[in-house]
Amino acid sequence: MVRGKTQMKRIENTTSRQVTFSKRRSGLLKKAFELSVLCDAQVAAIVFSPSGRLYEFSSSSMSNIIEQYQRKTKDPGCSAKTTEIDFQNLKGNSLDMVKKIELLEVSKRQLSGEVLDTCSVEELQSLQNQLERSLSKTRARKNQLFQEQIEQLKQKEKKLSDENKKLQNRNGMRELLQFVTVHPEVPRGRGLDVETELSIGCPRRHRLNIDPHEDGLSIH
Repeated sequence: MVRGKTQMKRIENTTSRQVTFSKRRSGLLKKAFELSVLCDAQVAAIVFSPSGRLYEFSSSSMSNIIEQYQRKTKDPGCSAKTTEIDFQNLKGNSLDMVKKIELLEVSKRQLSGEVLDTCSVEELQSLQNQLERSLSKTRARKNQLFQEQIEQLKQKEKKLSDENKKLQNRNGMRELLQFVTVHPEVPRGRGLDVETELSIGCPRRHRLNIDPHEDGLSIH
């Protein structure tokens, strides 16, 4: 939805007037701050609300800026000439900004598919090319993000796999140590081969048979 132009006249509704004052005042002070920082300018802004409340901003000392202003305004000729030049510059800049805003607004509406009835074939082709370029860049960026996410998932998978192998090795070593602790008579050779025999009947004591010629263990 396109925002309409604000008429330059007093707002009758009290609530709307207060809201507009708050927004415009914040914007004015913000612009004053940006001007002082970007252009290294001495800026001072003083605003009184309808109720008489004071709002101000100064890039340095407010009193120093006011004194500097008063010194400049003591020369009527210089002050009038400077004011006229500044006014003309501001007027020209304002007109340029208004035109740029109008063009941007029209371009935005056209890219959204509105106000296309008055467009020529060349203009429509240009809009189509712009949309295709935008779509191509959007898809490229999306594919890049997908690829980065895939790489991250692969790295995470590799890390989890390595941790899983380490845990399996730890568990294997822990079981081996537990077995050796329970059966200290078993010689520590190349490995432990355990043979189990299943029998049905009353349980009986199992004994360990160790073959002195083999590094192994059999249970009977």
